[in-house]
Amino acid sequence: MSLPHIAPEKAKELIDAGAVLVDIREADEHARSRIPAARHAPLSRLDTLQIEPGANAVIFHCRSGNRTASHADRLARCTDCEAYMLDGGIDAWRSAGLTVIDNKAQPIEIMRQVQITAGSLVFAGIALGLFVQPAFYALSAFVGAGLVFSGISGSCMMARLLTLAPWNRRAAQPAAA
Repeated sequence: MSLPHIAPEKAKELIDAGAVLVDIREADEHARSRIPAARHAPLSRLDTLQIEPGANAVIFHCRSGNRTASHADRLARCTDCEAYMLDGGIDAWRSAGLTVIDNKAQPIEIMRQVQITAGSLVFAGIALGLFVQPAFYALSAFVGAGLVFSGISGSCMMARLLTLAPWNRRAAQPAAA
């Protein structure tokens, strides 16, 4: 079973009429930006969804809609009522001129930090290997191997290390919905 797409404006109408909006992004993403009416239920921990009595529908959203679409069957099984996916996610909601609460004091998402760090290390390894000592190419190879391991295992050690960074220690506290 797939979830039907719903435009942000139509979703807002349904929410105003009693539908429940569910943000399936992880805690660090939700803490940085969120739709005020959204209930936070991270996809990584979502098995079933308990909704309030009287709610007539559930609308799931992520950042761009891709994650929601990729897991549409699983999300549809989480609830017994009518369910939709927000077409374009929170990005489309924002583009439609609807309210989004941004907290720039929160660090950027962990996976973006991983991408920035990995890219910087690969670039540094190549530059240092080219201009200083060829042995520095090993840094790029090490980062590449780590990314392959992460893809195969589903476990990212760089993300785990970055969560220990001082700027991330206060992050990922669930924002009030």
